[in-house]
Amino acid sequence: MDNFIVSARKYRPATFESVVGQQHITNTLKNAIRNNQLAQAFLFCGPRGVGKTTCARILAKTINCENLQPNGEACGVCASCTSFQNGNSFNIHELDAASNNSVDDIRSLIDQVRIPPQAGRYKIYIIDEVHMLSQAAFNAFLKTLEEPPHYAIFILATTEKHKILPTILSRCQIFDFNRIRVEDMANHLASIAKKESIEYEPDGLHIIAQKADGGLRDALSMFDQIVSFSDGNVTYRTVIDNLNILDYDYYFNIIDSLLKEDTAGTLLLFDEILAKGFDGAHFISGLSEHFRNLLVSKDATTLKLLEVSEGIKAKYLQQSQASSVSFLLSAMNIANQCDLSYKLSKNQRLQVELALLKMCHLPSAFNMLTAPAGEMTVSQPAEQVKKKPDTSAVSHPPAPKVESAAPPTITRPVEQNTPQPPTPVKEPITNGSEQTVAEKPKVFIPNQHSASTSIKIPSLKDLGKATAAEMAEEEDPYIKGDAAEDFTMDAFLKHWSDYAAKLKADGNMTLVTIFTSNAPVMLKPYEFEVILANKTQENQFRDDKHNLLNFLRVGLRNFNIEVTTRIDEIKAAKRPYTTTEKYQHMANKNPQLAELRRRFNLDLD
Repeated sequence: MDNFIVSARKYRPATFESVVGQQHITNTLKNAIRNNQLAQAFLFCGPRGVGKTTCARILAKTINCENLQPNGEACGVCASCTSFQNGNSFNIHELDAASNNSVDDIRSLIDQVRIPPQAGRYKIYIIDEVHMLSQAAFNAFLKTLEEPPHYAIFILATTEKHKILPTILSRCQIFDFNRIRVEDMANHLASIAKKESIEYEPDGLHIIAQKADGGLRDALSMFDQIVSFSDGNVTYRTVIDNLNILDYDYYFNIIDSLLKEDTAGTLLLFDEILAKGFDGAHFISGLSEHFRNLLVSKDATTLKLLEVSEGIKAKYLQQSQASSVSFLLSAMNIANQCDLSYKLSKNQRLQVELALLKMCHLPSAFNMLTAPAGEMTVSQPAEQVKKKPDTSAVSHPPAPKVESAAPPTITRPVEQNTPQPPTPVKEPITNGSEQTVAEKPKVFIPNQHSASTSIKIPSLKDLGKATAAEMAEEEDPYIKGDAAEDFTMDAFLKHWSDYAAKLKADGNMTLVTIFTSNAPVMLKPYEFEVILANKTQENQFRDDKHNLLNFLRVGLRNFNIEVTTRIDEIKAAKRPYTTTEKYQHMANKNPQLAELRRRFNLDLD
């Protein structure tokens, strides 16, 4: 029975050309060898399984090749190449710094460096996991690394470059290895499967490449495992069963249920996923990735960002056409928030189910948002259409008299049936006179306090084209609508007091003082003024103004209410703060205080 050799060793690259996914490094090394411009020390760094040690061995073999090829590759048949491949070369030494990390080990290495090669041009020292050397060993190695003999070349390899001393880094040529692309890895696995006469499906190899996360050695280990599991037939189903990966079809079915607003089907699919042993965090993370892939598939220029096989890519393209950008962005945001709060939740399953239910109601919410102005509100069903009153004339009750004991009644103008330019409308004010103002046309804006969501997402055509000014307009903090019911001044003052009580319950005593010190004054219908003492109060009031207006507008069902502020010049007079100012203030009230200070020669301290 022959000994089995794992694919990671059996198909380890022996030439620069066969290295997968690191062409920027292999081309540089070949040119350096061909032009005889080799440095005395190289540092190969990067994640695991990307070819650091492999490239170090290929470089060491190629440097001493007796019949170097024109393309910079080793011949593989000369005595030096043969001895290296057999593992008995006297010019190439490998040292594991993880187990030889002391000063004595480095001193032994330095002693070996002094002996010139018996055959060949160079002696090459490959030190793997060099970051494991102690600081004392690094310091002992510095001088030899900077000025080695002309025949000595050092190749250092590490996965953690940040742990190496800067003095070591400055003496080396540094090569950063990239994570291997999924496409390159899948093609390499396909070539190995053909050599081994193994049947495979491209979708299955792509899943292995994605699971490897850029490390080819990990991909080859999983490939060997799945070949044994499937008895030489690597299919998509055997891969996801063996590697415990959630099937793509589940995510596609979940999205179809969300678009149909099928809450029962969505929850049953999630229950089936949990029954198969998958974790809720794993599912919600994969769902976020699925939303991202659908969003990427919406544009042909970003389609190359999909690291999936052609069959799966076709499914993404098909489903992305049925999903709007607004739905994908909102659903991705909900999934991301669920992922962040999943670990902190005591009922983790409920977190995921709640997120799925929110996503189910996104399509209907966006349909309501795009309804024509004046025909539908967000809080109403789609079938119920709001009818406008048909009035041809604008009439108002007589203006209330100030001296009357009864509280004034505020009236509202009636909007016209057909859109017309703003027409002058006479409205009553508090002094009994009339003032001509222009009636503003009503614009439908969804109520943010309604039961349905009102997240405003730009359409696909407008995505990325909105200016900063337009985005600022969309982020309006005030609740708006077309309601404008009448209310009395007493009702307004009652809501004003209720809001002050709400602030007191929340512990915001600074704003409570502002709301209870001065009652608002009505300037004209729907417009009120508050007298403040200083600029600080005005800034605090302005920060909380949108909450106040929202409270008053919703409570009084009148979205034309406005509240302005004015600083009282008398109350805003400068108050004494320093010692000198306090003394001057008291001396102005009592002139004998200045005489007392002069007579006894008193200081202000």
